[in-house]
Amino acid sequence: MPKYRLLPLVLLFSITGYTQKVNADSIQLALIRAFKIDSLEQLLITKKEDTSKANLLGSLSWGYAFNDAEKGLYYGEKGVQLSQKLGYKKGVAYCTQSIAMSLWLLGNYSNALQSGIKALHRYEELKDEERIGITYYILANIYRDFGDYKRALIVAHKGKRIYESLNASAIIGYAIIGSIYDLQNRIDSALLYVQKARQLDLRDNRGQWGWLYYLLGNIHRKTKHYDLALQYYRSALPLVNKRDIIETYNGIALLYRETGREDSTIYYATEVLQNWGSVSYQRGILQAVNILSEVYRKQNQRDSLIKYLELSSELNNRLFNQEKERDIQNLAFNEQLRQDEFIRQREQYRNQLKMYGLLAVGIVFLTIAILLWRNNHLRQKAYALLQKQKEETDQQKAKAEQTLEELKATQSQLIQSEKMASLGELTAGIAHEIQNPLNFVNNFSDVNKELIAEMKAEIDKGNVEEVKAISNDIEENEQKINHHGKRADAIVKNMLQHSRASTGKKESTDINALADEYLRLSYHGLRAKDKDFNADFKTNFDESIGKIEVVPQDIGRVLLNLYNNAFYAINEKKKAPALKGENYEPTMWVTTKVISSPLYSGAGRLELSVKDNGNGIPQKLLDKIFQPFFTTKPTGEGTGLGLSLSYDIITKGHGGELRVSSKEGEYAEFVINLPMDSF
Repeated sequence: MPKYRLLPLVLLFSITGYTQKVNADSIQLALIRAFKIDSLEQLLITKKEDTSKANLLGSLSWGYAFNDAEKGLYYGEKGVQLSQKLGYKKGVAYCTQSIAMSLWLLGNYSNALQSGIKALHRYEELKDEERIGITYYILANIYRDFGDYKRALIVAHKGKRIYESLNASAIIGYAIIGSIYDLQNRIDSALLYVQKARQLDLRDNRGQWGWLYYLLGNIHRKTKHYDLALQYYRSALPLVNKRDIIETYNGIALLYRETGREDSTIYYATEVLQNWGSVSYQRGILQAVNILSEVYRKQNQRDSLIKYLELSSELNNRLFNQEKERDIQNLAFNEQLRQDEFIRQREQYRNQLKMYGLLAVGIVFLTIAILLWRNNHLRQKAYALLQKQKEETDQQKAKAEQTLEELKATQSQLIQSEKMASLGELTAGIAHEIQNPLNFVNNFSDVNKELIAEMKAEIDKGNVEEVKAISNDIEENEQKINHHGKRADAIVKNMLQHSRASTGKKESTDINALADEYLRLSYHGLRAKDKDFNADFKTNFDESIGKIEVVPQDIGRVLLNLYNNAFYAINEKKKAPALKGENYEPTMWVTTKVISSPLYSGAGRLELSVKDNGNGIPQKLLDKIFQPFFTTKPTGEGTGLGLSLSYDIITKGHGGELRVSSKEGEYAEFVINLPMDSF
């Protein structure tokens, strides 16, 4: 392999524990391995403010990443500041890359992704293909640990292709891709890529890369070859770095849990937690906590279970809360927009080249008229130029199609976020609805407690008649407790029936009951979030409708969306300064009825109306109201996907209609029209 093609893998290779000979570009990191890192810190005192000090700061940042990521972050930021002061672009890119590494290991995925993308842009400007490949590997690890496996595979393959184009070893790329497939439980694909990496490791590194043994242990554990899996895990331990030791211990703990050896499971998971203070790998700590929680739940050790469940909740919130998810989605979306702009500019440049080519052809033809003897030579040149431009155009078309697929994936993630928001509102409604019967149960239980005390006193006195009277009261209270307990049970079963994930199958459903249930859930959910919220709602249900075939979970989501929008509109109107002192009564009406018409065959159609006396919708916006991402709410209060999803559920999923009418300042009405006998 040519010397200048050797990977500067010491930059990345805390990511996987892989090391290899490096060129002069990685001398300082080699020094970190050869000497104590605190000795190199002393060099900072004597170093002048030049590019070598910037490189040293970046190298220290990389060196500290796994043992003390906070310190790695500190040196990386210092390196960026010095490099910017010196105008040293390569140093800015190098230190930004190390910051991304430290943030990833700390579990700060959104900021890690932001730094990784910045480093990628810097190296693209420097046209440093080798470092671009390294950055893609870092981004792949960030996306993988956050759970965005699709994007992780995309960037990992990009990094692998770059190293293959440089005739350099793509072992890191194969290993990372294999690890992603392992997390997806796509065992055959994981084994294929890990074995390819293993072949390259045996060729280049004499089989000393411990992380590959860990991955092979995972794969064989999932295929229930436990003896072979344990052998690979134990082979990995003397070869891996501290981060990979955590992953290997977790793998062994999972193996022992699956084989019923709970004491060994607890031992290895606890070993991970004992390394917490010396290792910055938060995701591995979370996995160990979850393993211990599962074991203590099985052993019914409540104190230990509660302790680790609380720790798991804290780590989960730190690593995977919704705000971070939105940040990562926005960063990925903005990066996609940047790439689209880059493609557009390049396409514009290609068009200019085409224009110049056509001008050149014109000149060629003029020259042909003047100089016939050069005709053949000039024609061949023009043909070669046009052929090259055609190939470039085909390449741009393929990239544009790939970009479209990635945008579709981003839109699917946003739609899933909207569904999760609806589920949260539904849950709040269920909690409020069930509180009422539980209050009755608690109150009557307290009364019975007092009556029993009185009955004991009367028994001691020998007052039989009074004892009988008290026992009759207790019996009546017990009947009431039983009644309200069954009522709570019915509410839970009924609500969970409607809130569970949609199967996509149509069921015979009482549409009036469904509309009434989700109306109460919406109202109580909003009351749970805003204690000042208050509104009146009136229903007028046609009892002759009976049951119709619909997907109840999907129709429930539509109704919940329409109710929430209506309550929001009347609440906003009530809070408007112009209405202060006026006798405004915020009200929503829900109506169902059967429409019979010669236009409709069979039993006709069901019409369900949701009307409010809020601010209404401006006439000029009515045509846009069902468009994806269009919303009349202020920024941050709506995604613009609710009505779009509702429209698709009614029209595409149920063959119905969803229409809207409104008068600005007075009302808005949404009408669902569904066939009753065509399913």
